[in-house]
Amino acid sequence: MSEKDPRSEDSKKRDLISRGDKTSTPVGKAAFALLRALDPVFQYSVLKYGVGTGLLHRVGLRTLPPGLPAHTGIALIDGLQLSPYRLVLVGMAVGSAIKHDIWISALSEEPMSIQNAFIIGVFNLVMNSLNSYAFLASITSASQESTFPQPALLVGSALYTTGIFTELIAEIQRKRFKSDPANKGKPYTGGLWSLARHINYGAYTFWRAGYAAAAGGWVWGAVVGAFFFSDFATRAVPILNEYCAKRYGEDWAKFEKQTKWRLIPGVY
Repeated sequence: MSEKDPRSEDSKKRDLISRGDKTSTPVGKAAFALLRALDPVFQYSVLKYGVGTGLLHRVGLRTLPPGLPAHTGIALIDGLQLSPYRLVLVGMAVGSAIKHDIWISALSEEPMSIQNAFIIGVFNLVMNSLNSYAFLASITSASQESTFPQPALLVGSALYTTGIFTELIAEIQRKRFKSDPANKGKPYTGGLWSLARHINYGAYTFWRAGYAAAAGGWVWGAVVGAFFFSDFATRAVPILNEYCAKRYGEDWAKFEKQTKWRLIPGVY
């Protein structure tokens, strides 16, 4: 059953999620899942065959040589004929697509219009592609050393893994709470959410920054992390706070007092 969104019209326009709306939108959700599933295929095409790198060459940028293919003993992986570094980056694209497809198919109850599916799907494709091209361009690539793995890849992979699993686990915890009829009309304040009121947004920032750092190095990772942190802190969190405060009232006010951090425990 859908509930009236108590937020201002301005807040609703700035949010791609229809809060409280439980309308079934199988076509929109299927479109989103398909777009996210196609992203790793495109990233593989970029990293394996250099799709789109002609534009980089036209502006005078050099790109990295392909490198020696990895030999893991696993036919499916070795058949990709990618260097170990590029395998990790494709793996990050696959992981983010799987996470989003789990979210849209099993965790999200809000509707997904075809328009929003396209917007969000293309946005993720662009972000992941920027990472791939940042890696391929010699001037920005995190792969500047002959040794493997490089520090940026290690740190980036740690941030990515921590962020994406934190986001997924937090959303599973909230879904289980919301699925219990006894909890109707209550905010979820336990589990990972007891560490930060919007822990999923903070976790998303982590894995996005880690993915970017692994591909394009420290500066690119910092730029991407700062972009998402700023967007969540100045747009998404205030919008969601307004919704939660009006929907949950005193329960939300109590949660704000108990859990002071908004996005990242100990930081903000």
